Amino acid sequence: MKISDAQKIYRENRKQLVEQRRALIKQRDDLKKMTPASEEEKVRFSEEAATLELSIKEVNKAFDKNQEVLDNLTEQYCAVWNAEVARQQGDALKEQAIELGKIMVVFRRIAHGDIVPGKDEQKLMDYNMEMYMAAKNLGAMRRAEEEKKEKYDSLWEDEEKTEEEEYDPQGRADNAEATVDLPEISVPNITVEDL
Repeated sequence: MKISDAQKIYRENRKQLVEQRRALIKQRDDLKKMTPASEEEKVRFSEEAATLELSIKEVNKAFDKNQEVLDNLTEQYCAVWNAEVARQQGDALKEQAIELGKIMVVFRRIAHGDIVPGKDEQKLMDYNMEMYMAAKNLGAMRRAEEEKKEKYDSLWEDEEKTEEEEYDPQGRADNAEATVDLPEISVPNITVEDL
């Protein structure tokens, strides 16, 4: 079962348990407010109050069990979410490292006096104008010394991403399989007529 589906089920259970607890407490309080007319009514009222107390305790136990499962699901949800965010950050750092490597190669090529595409020069210029100027100055000095120049293709050409990954931590967390024990928690249906 998906975490999001399990959370919906257990949240609905919690809502029903809260509503049932409120109704039972209201019934108990209303019963306490009643004044028994006879000794027989007094015994009956106290029996009903005791039954309501037991019912409230039963609902509280079910609520606590349900809340424990919800807490475990929330922990798992957060773990999946955080893992997805960490993966995204790792991917971004990897892309930045690759980009920096290419910039350094362009810097070296220009500094050697080699011919690089304008697009590559523009990338270096955008990254750091001072690096670009230093590379151009070094390249001009080298060209004066040597006559042979190497000509390179762009490092950024044909770099279209064929598969763009969606980064969606919430979607990953919602669709992750729940690994916590998901016990069946029944919502007792206790009404005044049952008492």
